[in-house]
Amino acid sequence: MTWIQIVVLAVVQGLTEILPISSSGHLVLVPNLLGWTDQGLVFDVAVHFGSLGAVCLYFREDLRGLVRGGLQLATGRYGTLESRMALGIGIGTVPAAVAGLLLAGWIGANLRDPMVVVATLSGYGILLALADRFGRQERVLSEVRLVDALVIGLAQALALVPGTSRSGVTITAGMMLGLKRQDAARFSFLLSAPVILLATIHEAGTLLLDGGRVSWGELASGALVSGLVAYFSIAFFMRFVTHSGLMPFAIYRLLLAAVILYVLG
Repeated sequence: MTWIQIVVLAVVQGLTEILPISSSGHLVLVPNLLGWTDQGLVFDVAVHFGSLGAVCLYFREDLRGLVRGGLQLATGRYGTLESRMALGIGIGTVPAAVAGLLLAGWIGANLRDPMVVVATLSGYGILLALADRFGRQERVLSEVRLVDALVIGLAQALALVPGTSRSGVTITAGMMLGLKRQDAARFSFLLSAPVILLATIHEAGTLLLDGGRVSWGELASGALVSGLVAYFSIAFFMRFVTHSGLMPFAIYRLLLAAVILYVLG
């Protein structure tokens, strides 16, 4: 990969991992539209790891609370808000972790296709618009129940398919369950941390076991650029979603799907 490719793809990841417009979809589309060779899942995981660093930094107070909650669970204290949140994040992580372990290879080999991205961009874009328009948006983060966490976790598993958008589909699920936009977004980002970490560990372990050639400099550079862009994207998104809603992102998804159809048709 050239440095231009690394920087462009990392910036695209840093922006689109946070915004509900599908990072994996854009990472499939950009090489296709620019005539580049597909960078592969290893680079995708590296730039996702950069985004994980941004999430951990921005939501560090929430993550400290989750750690305290995990320790409370370990000592048998189940009644605190922090322990319930930690248990909810744990339950919500399971579906995506299992789906990733069983299906990630098949999805990477068969669904990294622009036409799949068109379908998921438009379909989930419509759902995002409906949730933003008709969701009750009356519940806050502290009111997330374990069954809510499981439902949002099941939605997160769908994001393995390019074009879906992990943040988009989980925020949509949260709003359909009655969460306010900003609380659905906060839970979505917290839920992303363990899944991205698990995916990174899995890919790194696979690389080391295979003994293949890895351009660690390219991966590190991509992760750093992605993390920096993602941090500022989170700050922007949390302000924007509170005041302006998610309809602009739903419209963007539909317009992008139409452009892809036109360009590739």
